[in-house]
Amino acid sequence: MGSTAHADPRPASVSPDFLESPYSGYVYSYPHKTAYRPLSPAPALRDVWAGEDLSALFLYFHIPFCEMRCGFCNLFTRTGAPAELVDRYLDALARQARAVREAIPGASFVNAAIGGGTPTYLEPAELERLFAIATDVMGARLPGLPLSVETSPATATPDRLAVLSAYGTTRVSIGVQSFDDAEARAAGRPQRRAEVETALAAIRDAAIPSLNIDLIYGIDGQTEASWLASIDAALGWQAEEIYLYPLYVRPLTGLGRRAVSRADWDADRLALYRAGRDHLRAAGYEQVSMRMFRRADAPRDADTGYCCQRDGMVGLGCGARSYTSDLHYSFDYAVGIGEVRAIIDEYVALDQDAFSSARVGVRMDRAEAQRRTLMVSLLQAEGLDPAFYRAQFGTDPAADFAAELGRLADADLVAVSPDRIVLTDEGLAWSDAIGPALFSEQTAQLMDGYRLR
Repeated sequence: MGSTAHADPRPASVSPDFLESPYSGYVYSYPHKTAYRPLSPAPALRDVWAGEDLSALFLYFHIPFCEMRCGFCNLFTRTGAPAELVDRYLDALARQARAVREAIPGASFVNAAIGGGTPTYLEPAELERLFAIATDVMGARLPGLPLSVETSPATATPDRLAVLSAYGTTRVSIGVQSFDDAEARAAGRPQRRAEVETALAAIRDAAIPSLNIDLIYGIDGQTEASWLASIDAALGWQAEEIYLYPLYVRPLTGLGRRAVSRADWDADRLALYRAGRDHLRAAGYEQVSMRMFRRADAPRDADTGYCCQRDGMVGLGCGARSYTSDLHYSFDYAVGIGEVRAIIDEYVALDQDAFSSARVGVRMDRAEAQRRTLMVSLLQAEGLDPAFYRAQFGTDPAADFAAELGRLADADLVAVSPDRIVLTDEGLAWSDAIGPALFSEQTAQLMDGYRLR
């Protein structure tokens, strides 16, 4: 159990009256891409990164391909990409990498990740090409950096995992969602447990230090007993990390096109979350966030000095974001199948010069940077260290966000002290409501004005 955890301050049936639902939205970055807009004129990357600290950056690659699209998925990805398109995508990724490296030749990377999509949709030789871009073009020290790669039960094959292992992958994350075949189908993921178990065995045989298993609660037909059975199955593999995700039904997704709303769904998901949380804590897992649980004896990556609340990220690929201190940028965003394919087709046709500027993004002024630091920190179980915030901005977070924190504190969702601002246990349970409630008015308006395609 984390040292900053607090006992639930209220019965499970009582909810904060200013938060409509505990599941307003998953805040994994701020601002969301729906707040991004075309940048005109498009700034040159060398100007975007001028004056930034390039000594400790995060390198991220996005592979927008999957063998299937899960019913709940609204990620930027397409299925069934032919080998010719994958080849063209890797060519474009190399052109983008060269343009970025020319713009920031002094960049040094201390962390890396490959996401998607499903990076292991790539065949072993294609993965080799991807890693060559990371090492030969971008200068990433692989092996040598903490490196996380996402995979799926159908693509976590020994030959692919051998490539990941050869380049020093330290963490593999696999989306299982449920070990119950009927539940997996209900979530729009037609897989069989035998396939899942084969993939997990292959990951363990590859001797990659950290295994993360993603599970989902709130699936139609799921009970507390079946939910805990899936968690026990993950525990049986001694997963170093287990993520517990609430099911969301989002527009333009498979479930979104056929879902029927349930009046008791919020209460059901909260009850399943609490049951899963308590089960993992009892099994010796530390709660890192609402979703993330880490085995107490799991290996830790060496401290690289990277801080996501402060340091920058270089994203490569048409779904990747890049962060500087005052600009977040990427490419266009969509969920619909046709629109995603059109964006990928545009990306693979770009020449190297077209990659030398930022195309779509959002400017981050001081107030938004302060809000992002508060939010990204607060949604972790360890919370925000006011001294860290003061070192960045020269002001006190409790004063800068007195109204927001005061309302959360009055509802017993956050505890504010001179040394730490931290969510209570109930606050962690309501993370997906607290995050959106902290959005600035300007960001909320941009997101509301975005036409989802």
